[in-house]
Amino acid sequence: MTEFPFSDLPAIEPGHVWLAGAGPGDPGLLTLLAAKALGEADVIVHDALVNEECLKLARPGAALEYAGKRGGKPSAKQRDISLRLVELAKSGLKVLRLKGGDPFVFGRGGEEALTLIEHGVPFRIVPGITAGIGGLAYAGIPVTHREINHAVTFLTGHDSSGLVPDRIDWEAIAKGSPVIVMYMAMKHIGRISEQLIAGGRSASEPVAFVCDAATASQKVLETTLGEAERAVAASGFEPPAIVVVGEVVRLRPSLDWLGALSGRKLVADPFAGDNRKDTA
Repeated sequence: MTEFPFSDLPAIEPGHVWLAGAGPGDPGLLTLLAAKALGEADVIVHDALVNEECLKLARPGAALEYAGKRGGKPSAKQRDISLRLVELAKSGLKVLRLKGGDPFVFGRGGEEALTLIEHGVPFRIVPGITAGIGGLAYAGIPVTHREINHAVTFLTGHDSSGLVPDRIDWEAIAKGSPVIVMYMAMKHIGRISEQLIAGGRSASEPVAFVCDAATASQKVLETTLGEAERAVAASGFEPPAIVVVGEVVRLRPSLDWLGALSGRKLVADPFAGDNRKDTA
């Protein structure tokens, strides 16, 4: 690896842990701090959603430890992962905890940081581009658009038990948020769609599923809220996926810049002259 050009940026110190986001997939979306940390860390504890291309930036001799957690599959317990970070830091190593997206957006970064505090381990948070924004951007779907929405809600499709979160006020979100971005929601999309429609959303409202966002295998499924469960089952698409509900999905034919690079023709703004504002 060539010498890092930004020498004045902070460096990982022995006995410290950096909790960093790797972004949604494309290694080009790593922050400068995250890239620098990859080249300095003694050990990198990484999630399942971290693109392997990002790990190629690790310095020669660095240890790579997999600590992925995927729904429905065997995975390490969160407490064990947090304590492993403590153990590595206490042994005097430079530790990088690398997570897909952003460590503080449904990434359990807060839990791990609190454990480090509990054990007196110094740490730094290195934010990353969350998939709910960057992954959708790679699909040509903006989470906000001035003529469509002035608010957006981010939520998780399952809680620690693996079920649809019962603490979410689905009716309030259905009525109050023009655009809804959901992480880890594909498995329960049938139940979630029912909740949103019962709360007042139209069954014909556009929905998009972006699988393997910002990677070479990215796939996008466009459907409606009422047809979402059936469409996912028929598509054969599997997680990881970001789900977005709202009129912004209709902008994809105009803003699918990645498809345009492959020769797809973009269309004019479907909302030009429509003057819609915060349409729910």
